[in-house]
Amino acid sequence: MASIMARIFLHEKLKITEIGGLACSFSGMLFIFQQMLTTQVSYNCALLMANLLLDVEGGLQKTEEASNSSFGGSNHIYAALIGFFSSITGGISYCLIKAAAKATDQPVVTVLSFAILASPAAGICTFAFEEFVLPSFNSLSLMLALGILSFLAEVFLAHGLQLEKINKAANVMFMEAALSQLWGIGTSSIAPSLGRLVGCILILISVSFTMFFGPEKENE
Repeated sequence: MASIMARIFLHEKLKITEIGGLACSFSGMLFIFQQMLTTQVSYNCALLMANLLLDVEGGLQKTEEASNSSFGGSNHIYAALIGFFSSITGGISYCLIKAAAKATDQPVVTVLSFAILASPAAGICTFAFEEFVLPSFNSLSLMLALGILSFLAEVFLAHGLQLEKINKAANVMFMEAALSQLWGIGTSSIAPSLGRLVGCILILISVSFTMFFGPEKENE
């Protein structure tokens, strides 16, 4: 979606190799979350079979089950629409970050400008919808460390978008999924599987090809 938004707003052209890299990384994501997708499909198939059996048996139970399944289906539709809308806004935000970083020539200024808008909005939503809890010393230290690391990550992201095309930066962002899976497998919090390993390998190959074989930095 970020590549599509960049094509519309920034007129960036997609090459065959770049499309192949994005497709390879996305295929890796599908391999990583294959078990989750398989479980969801199995659940939907079981729900469909239950509805078919209820259609055969008839009665009041069929009506109640049908209404429940219809309500569940509508929830899935709303969740899919929200996810699709979020992906569109995420792609637009990449375009805005790239345009702002190129205009100011300072990635830090871009990140701070977004923080000026995002911090008050996040604070208002937090106090409006969440109950305030005073963090402990360990929690506060962890929050400060994560805040500093996330700030540095945003600065490097803005600098990367300033130097490279959005579709290449978006492909590198798939490393987040691969590294989280490898970290979980290394710490034994995630059970290793062939699908996860294949997905991580595909993402690593695609990102390595993007970084080392197709830099094409923009000189302006």
